[in-house]
Amino acid sequence: MRVMRISTQAVAACGVLLATAPAFADQPPRSTDWTLTLGVEGRVLPEFEGSRNDLLRPVPVFSFRRAGTPARFRSPRDGGGAALIDAGPFKFGPAIKVKLPRKESEDIVLRGLGDVGWTLEAGAFAEYWATDWLRTRVELRQGFGGHKGLVGDLSADLVVPLTERLTVSGGPRLSVGNAAALSPYYSITSGQSTASGLPVYSAGGGLKSWGAGAQVSYQIDTNWRSYWFLEYEQLAGDAARSPLVTQRGSINQVQVGIGLTRSFDIPGLW
Repeated sequence: MRVMRISTQAVAACGVLLATAPAFADQPPRSTDWTLTLGVEGRVLPEFEGSRNDLLRPVPVFSFRRAGTPARFRSPRDGGGAALIDAGPFKFGPAIKVKLPRKESEDIVLRGLGDVGWTLEAGAFAEYWATDWLRTRVELRQGFGGHKGLVGDLSADLVVPLTERLTVSGGPRLSVGNAAALSPYYSITSGQSTASGLPVYSAGGGLKSWGAGAQVSYQIDTNWRSYWFLEYEQLAGDAARSPLVTQRGSINQVQVGIGLTRSFDIPGLW
C-alpha cells in the first residue's frame, strides 16, 4: 500500500508565487520583449526515486517565449526554458530542471544510505511538431550538485483541443542516464551496505524508465491557465535492479497533480 504524507518544504514560497508576479502596463510587444510564465503545481509523487511511498510537494513552474507569440504547449515532464530558435514546427532552446534532495532521515528505508543533495540539471531541448496535433520533444541535461551525470528525456504527445479553451493531451515517455547520473540514487557502496543491510550494488548507465502521461488543460483567460495531469513511469535497467528498489521500493512510479500558471510580458528583457 502506498503511503502519502505532506512535505512542508517551500510551501509558503510557492503559495505566494502567483500573487507576487509583477503587473506591467499593456504595450505593443517589441522584438526584445518576452512573455514570462510563472506558476505552481501541487504534485503527489514518490518520496524518492524508487520509493513505494508518496508525498505532496509544491513545484514551481516557469518558461519564456517571445512576446506576441502564442503560448506553446507544455507537458508536466518538460523542463523550464525558452525557445530561442522558433522556426515553425521546430523549436530549440535551453532547458532547466531542479531535482529535489534525498535525505536518509526522511524515510527509514533510506537509513545508512547517506544524503543526496539538490541537483540543478541544465541543458537544451529540441521540439518538433510533426502535425498540428503531434508534438515530439527531447531534452538533454547535465547535472550539477547531487549528481554530476548526463540525463535525457524523450516524449511524444497527442494534443487535441476539445473546445477553444479545453485541451487534452498524452503520450509515451522515455528516460535515460549515464552511470554518474544514476549511481547516487541506486548504487550501494560497501559502507552503505554495512549501515543499511542492503547488498553492495553498482548502477550503470542506460535506460532508466519508460511510461506515459496525460493532461487536461483549461485556458481561463489570456493570461491564466489551469491543468490536471497523471504521469506513470516504470523503472528499468540498472535502476530497476537496485536492491533499494527490489527489496524496499517499487519499480512503479506515479505522479498526479494540479497546476495554475500566469503569463505576463517583460519589456526589453534582452
